[in-house]
Amino acid sequence: MIIKRRQKDKEEDRSKDIQKEREKRRRKMMRGKYGQAPLKHAKKGINSCCYAGSVFLILMVMLVFSYVSEGSVSVAAGFAGLAVAVLAWLGLMSGIRGFREREKNYITCKVGVVCNVLLLLGLMSIFFRGLF
Repeated sequence: MIIKRRQKDKEEDRSKDIQKEREKRRRKMMRGKYGQAPLKHAKKGINSCCYAGSVFLILMVMLVFSYVSEGSVSVAAGFAGLAVAVLAWLGLMSGIRGFREREKNYITCKVGVVCNVLLLLGLMSIFFRGLF
């Protein structure tokens, strides 16, 4: 009698486990479009967004430093500006290369390219404003 109960419990547990596994697979299939798995972000696009964030942060620190020192900054700030421009260029190239990755979500590439282009334009405008 006890053995029969244990067997029934084991069979019920197996059927519950099978049912849970089916439900898990069904939910996983429902996540994406038309039963497809969701796409991952392009790694180069994520790198591009990180470059844009770091360039923006460094640029803001440089602008605050220039404002506090009332415009009399050293040559090191100029070299830092060139380094920021190089980082923005690397971020732009990384975002463009991210579009080559297959079967990925390209939103990070798009955001990274746009942000890096805007930062480069801003840096160029600061540079040309300093010349004239």
